[in-house]
Amino acid sequence: MSTAPTSLAPTMPSVWRQYHALTKPRVIQLIVFCALIGMVLAVPGLPSWAQVQTAALACLGIWLVAGAAAAFNCVVEQQIDAKMRRTAWRPTAKGELGNVQTLTFSAVLCALGSAILYLWVNPLTMWLTFATFVGYAVIYTVILKPLTPQNIVIGGGSGAMPPVLGWAAMTGVVAPEALILFLIIFLWTPPHFWALALYRVEDYRKSGLPMLPVTHGSEFTRLQILLYTFVLFAACLMPFIMRMSGWFYLAVAVALSIGFCGYAWALWRNYSDALARKTFRFSLWHLSLLFAAMLIDHYV
Repeated sequence: MSTAPTSLAPTMPSVWRQYHALTKPRVIQLIVFCALIGMVLAVPGLPSWAQVQTAALACLGIWLVAGAAAAFNCVVEQQIDAKMRRTAWRPTAKGELGNVQTLTFSAVLCALGSAILYLWVNPLTMWLTFATFVGYAVIYTVILKPLTPQNIVIGGGSGAMPPVLGWAAMTGVVAPEALILFLIIFLWTPPHFWALALYRVEDYRKSGLPMLPVTHGSEFTRLQILLYTFVLFAACLMPFIMRMSGWFYLAVAVALSIGFCGYAWALWRNYSDALARKTFRFSLWHLSLLFAAMLIDHYV
């Protein structure tokens, strides 16, 4: 007679999916994309083959360090993630991967990405990327997020760094143009996340995190979203004003900004969870298409 095993070890593909999920791949894609835009705008005209190679290595290094920060975040927030429907599926929240495994994975990614940036890009990019890791994984996740409803505003500085990293990778300096790109993402972050927090407010309340809709209510949060979209509109015009981009970018930026302000206005006047979801989704399209317009305009 033979007995079937009571449990099966995870197959390699399933383990790979678990580790891949720790890196928050959708978020990382947007981070690397914004970094790439910074690289493209930093190089006048078409890049040389050497610059293409540098950009590819910089994207890889930034991806690895950003993935390391995401994995570290999963360890710190595993108890919170387990209480929220949006994040309960994460391997750390479900107990599929332990803290030692996840921290080791994070350390390896961070070390490998930092080495690539230091050796084959430049030291400035490596140190800026590592500072971004510390800003997100430690200052935002460990300190700001559980302590203040302004966590998204202050911590948004880390999320706004990708185009600065990209610019530094290609030039070895942080130019004013890179700081304009930083400002756009910095101002975009609060209305983007607060729209999500509005329709996930019960999850955040159960988790104990002091997100703005929990601490100050829906109406106040919706007003803040509206005000931020107005300020963001002005910031989105700066690449044209500073002659970083031309008329094509301006047309796209105005259209997208009017759309974002329109969603924010409707959300402020007449709230619904469905409208908050639409506002959140539009915010993703807003940033992606805005930076894509910069890319196209650069070569038109």
